[in-house]
Amino acid sequence: MTTTETTPTDTTAIDTYIAAWNETDDAKRLELLEQSCGADLWYRDPMLDADGIEAFSAKLAFVQSQFPGYVTSRTSDVDAHHDLVRFNWAVALPGEAPVIAGVDVAKFDDTGKLHRIIGFTPEGVV
Repeated sequence: MTTTETTPTDTTAIDTYIAAWNETDDAKRLELLEQSCGADLWYRDPMLDADGIEAFSAKLAFVQSQFPGYVTSRTSDVDAHHDLVRFNWAVALPGEAPVIAGVDVAKFDDTGKLHRIIGFTPEGVV
């Protein structure tokens, strides 16, 4: 992930990032984000934006307060090239159909952490 010839193949950072979406304990969620995301995290989707890990963690806490009990899951393999990845995700109550699904495109920093994440949701969902 330090050069454009490197393609990320380890999904640990991505899966840890997804786990942070589901962690309701503030300290544990922040720890998951620190493991998976760079300090200069920049996040954008149609409904949320955050600059920095602490700001992003606060946004996740807000989402969780609006959708208690819902779980975010990665629903695809990770497609990767250079220092970029994309993957599908969905949000649902356990055992039920997703209420929203989308795709994230992310860029790794030179330490192997996600530092630019852009989320897309289907038209008409927001």
